[in-house]
Amino acid sequence: MNVSALTAPERTALKDLLFSMADDALIIGHRNSEWVGIGPVLEEDIAFASIAQDKLGHALALYTILHEHFAEPDPDTLAFMRTERLFRCCHFVEIPTQEYDFALMRHVLFDTAEALRFAMLAESAFEPLAQLARKARGEIQYHTMHANIWLKQLGTATEESRARMQSALNECFPLALGMFESPSSENEQALCAANIFQGESELHRRWLHAVRTLVEQSGLVLYEEGITPAYGGRKGYHTEHLAPLLDEMSEVFKTDPMAEW
Repeated sequence: MNVSALTAPERTALKDLLFSMADDALIIGHRNSEWVGIGPVLEEDIAFASIAQDKLGHALALYTILHEHFAEPDPDTLAFMRTERLFRCCHFVEIPTQEYDFALMRHVLFDTAEALRFAMLAESAFEPLAQLARKARGEIQYHTMHANIWLKQLGTATEESRARMQSALNECFPLALGMFESPSSENEQALCAANIFQGESELHRRWLHAVRTLVEQSGLVLYEEGITPAYGGRKGYHTEHLAPLLDEMSEVFKTDPMAEW
């Protein structure tokens, strides 16, 4: 399917989806990179560095699709020159690196969603996105394998490790629900009608099923009642953490945007 074959609402919905995915990948890639040199063990420094590199690669690929098929600026400009208000990442990826238990729980919840999202998009009628999804699925499989192994080990190890992971789950769950925020119901309908994506609601349903299983296997409890999802990011309303991060990320690029490295 070519972009020119889409209706205006379908093009808008697809563009919003691509920006949401790309911005999530860019920001969580940077957050994951913050563990390099300070991980609890050397292998985790290496693991989070590798995962961060993969996320930045996914962001680059998605920005490239936007550049080539929607006439958006080049990927570097999209990553480093937009203002906070133009980003469509969810709040979950914006939170600064805290304790390892938070980073690991975010890793589990985010990559479980990404694995399911890319599996769904592998069948997308928009072939550039389907090709990327099929390529990225293998990388994300290793991400989820790493996350799940550590979750089960820490959730079933000592009383302290289990308590820390339970606390991290309680903190992360409302933030994680923001991953499934859609700009509008019209977007959801347009993507489904064009066979591009089955929608955030369906992804959320599959994710909850997977997360409940993971949590149970890890000896933790998922408290779902009375939770308020952290919405706003998909519409450009962010936490206080995003603007400083964007300034840090773009500092070198903005010194000379025309430089060749």
